Amino acid sequence: MSSFEIIMPKLGESVQEATITKMFVKLNDQVEEDDMLFEIATDKVDSEIPCPVDGKVIEIRFKENDVVPVGEVVAIIALGDADDVEEPVEASVGTSVSETIPQEGVESVSTSDIQSDSGRFYSPLVKSIAKSENITVQELETITGHGTEGRVQKQDVLDYLSSRNGTAVSAPEVKTVSAPVPSPAPPTEKPKVSMSIGAQDQIVEMDRMRRIIADHMVMSKQTSPHVTAMVEADVTDMVNWRNKVKDEFFKKEGTKITYMPIIIEAVSKALREFPGVNASVDGYNVILRKNINVGVAVALPSGNLIVPVIKNSDQKNLIGLANDMNRLANAARNNKLSPDDIDGGTFTISNFGSFKNVMGTPIINQPQVAILAVGTIEKKPAVIETPAGDAIVVRQKMFLSLSYDHRVVDGALGGAFLRRIADYLEDIDSNRAF
Repeated sequence: MSSFEIIMPKLGESVQEATITKMFVKLNDQVEEDDMLFEIATDKVDSEIPCPVDGKVIEIRFKENDVVPVGEVVAIIALGDADDVEEPVEASVGTSVSETIPQEGVESVSTSDIQSDSGRFYSPLVKSIAKSENITVQELETITGHGTEGRVQKQDVLDYLSSRNGTAVSAPEVKTVSAPVPSPAPPTEKPKVSMSIGAQDQIVEMDRMRRIIADHMVMSKQTSPHVTAMVEADVTDMVNWRNKVKDEFFKKEGTKITYMPIIIEAVSKALREFPGVNASVDGYNVILRKNINVGVAVALPSGNLIVPVIKNSDQKNLIGLANDMNRLANAARNNKLSPDDIDGGTFTISNFGSFKNVMGTPIINQPQVAILAVGTIEKKPAVIETPAGDAIVVRQKMFLSLSYDHRVVDGALGGAFLRRIADYLEDIDSNRAF
């Protein structure tokens, strides 16, 4: 009887592991194609993994709350009917891959040995070193990570051990490439803010997504020196054009045209002209991104936030941008985003105006170097020049604010880029086709 291996899928360019948050099947269950096998969570998105075949579950190698590296076998499905499959020998839920498949330089460690109360992820290698060196969970929580999304890496643990013990600590030999950046100083324990709690106060524990957002925001402020510039754009022509075409647009395309696709179009054009803003920082190297992938922050019903990404936004017209934006926003609110939907962003837009806020100073979405905030559109008196002289008229105004990483984006670049976005929004042809 042939079998099919269910592996942990690749969940994005920077994601190397995922946590199994819920297991929908158990040993010896008969499953059909598209039945949900288990639910996984990463520091980017939650996903349900469906079964690609019909068969019987004859082996499950992980249990709920286990952290599984990408590419590892999670379960094995015997193809065929349940009556045709022999009973597995001593197959038990929660058997770790590291217990059945040898891994070079890594000891077998159960994920239950090290559990983070803060929701922080630790790779199997980090857990192995922590266990062998008797590092407590409390100590791990104080270690500053220098990996993706602030994740603790092997070298972070070794640096901590060297600082704690005063001696160098050896680890499995791994080939590395020297970077032209000085090693960071040994991490210090984060100061804890003391506070009093009254009898009538309510304590609400952060959920997993809120913890991730909190850690990401702190990491971004610690990583990038933030500077924010602002302009007020006259978007009267944009408002008038949308009001004129919105009914026809919905009738022809079957979807609504909001202001956001127009803003994404303007941002994408400006990013083509200013590639230094469509970038990331790696030590003393600046990575200029070839593709322009614009993410838009979407508020979830839970009160949390997620940033779906429109890929190659500079190559799409308004119809394509509107369709993508509406699809991604609906998927986000219904928890149906795929890992690819939130991966690969090179620039982010945050819509403060959706909550009637005039302006804001957003935090950069690492590893990007800038983020744009758009405020609400308001009618304001404005002075304009006419052939008969200056006149005060009512115009539609909107604030744009750009937070940028001052390590690589200076005031001239950030200011010119922001001004160009405003120019595109102000110069919309009232007769343009969509």
